[in-house]
Amino acid sequence: MDSQGNKRKWKNRDLISSLEFALTGIITAFKEEANMRKHLVSGILVIVAGLIFQVSAIEWLFLLLSVFMVITLEIVNSAIENVVDLASNYHFSMLAKHAKDMAAGAVLLFSAYAVITGLIIFVPKIWNLFF
Repeated sequence: MDSQGNKRKWKNRDLISSLEFALTGIITAFKEEANMRKHLVSGILVIVAGLIFQVSAIEWLFLLLSVFMVITLEIVNSAIENVVDLASNYHFSMLAKHAKDMAAGAVLLFSAYAVITGLIIFVPKIWNLFF
């Protein structure tokens, strides 16, 4: 098979194919990455807390942004780690380490934003329960 035929085989032909590839990527991330499952549990807990405390529409926007962005960045981090491992043939390289560390750092930074957002929204609500 020529290189053009091989390219066509993997190219998204329509919207349904694109969605199938994207959903496969999300499912793969949840199956293979323990951190993804932890983020999912945290996200579910945040949503439950939002329902219990009846957060406002604006608060929902910030909470959902936090949940979805942490999960999204974790997927990107996992993809970068896989590509770096493939490119480096699983051999140690300082450049590969830097790339993986920076991707993990992006997840950490946005996770800090998510925690701060949660504290800003939920601490006053919890405080009001007791005082």
